[in-house]
Amino acid sequence: MQTILVIDDDESLRDTIAAMLEQGGFRAVLAGDGPSGFDKAVTMKPDMVLVELRLPGMSGIEICKQLRAAQLKTPIIVLSAVSDELDKVLLLEIGADDYMVKPFGTRELMARIRAVLRRSSPDPRKVARFSETEIDFERRIVTSKGEEIKLTPAEYNLLCYFLQNPDRPLTRDMILTSVWGYEFLPNTRTVDAHVVKLRQKLEPDANSPRHFLTVHGVGYRFVP
Repeated sequence: MQTILVIDDDESLRDTIAAMLEQGGFRAVLAGDGPSGFDKAVTMKPDMVLVELRLPGMSGIEICKQLRAAQLKTPIIVLSAVSDELDKVLLLEIGADDYMVKPFGTRELMARIRAVLRRSSPDPRKVARFSETEIDFERRIVTSKGEEIKLTPAEYNLLCYFLQNPDRPLTRDMILTSVWGYEFLPNTRTVDAHVVKLRQKLEPDANSPRHFLTVHGVGYRFVP
């Protein structure tokens, strides 16, 4: 599970973002001031940092500068009520990956988070394997027993989400918001239908699945 550090002195906003992240399948770590947030960013090495521009003790700009000076490549999205174009340019120049002006919608923030994480993947050539299946993330190619398996974009994204959360019970709502996003929420039967397709294409026996398991009363669990 990917960890996202949220550094913001607005407790209500921190809690709102944390709930959104956890619903989306991320682990949220929170900090209410600059110094403690910076310490957590250095010691915990999260997968991403969301940081408010103006913080007590240490500004968002200073946090960006110090993280990059420490050679940490952690993706950073800056949150701010300030919409000045100079601030935006400055932040990008000192190492921030994106910038969002408050107030913002949670759907847009989630979309930005996923986009930045995709762009900053540390190993774009990574290949994952389970059973007789191999997934080449750079080329978006899935093979089984050496033969390419054709997946729809939604099936591929669902497979990737399972791979990112191995052996973890995932609710249908978590899968919907993470794979299909907040802007388009089909009903939970969509998840069921796509899991059936993955079983048919990737399980040795679709009627007796070993990898894409049903967790009754919850949703699904992927066992590599």
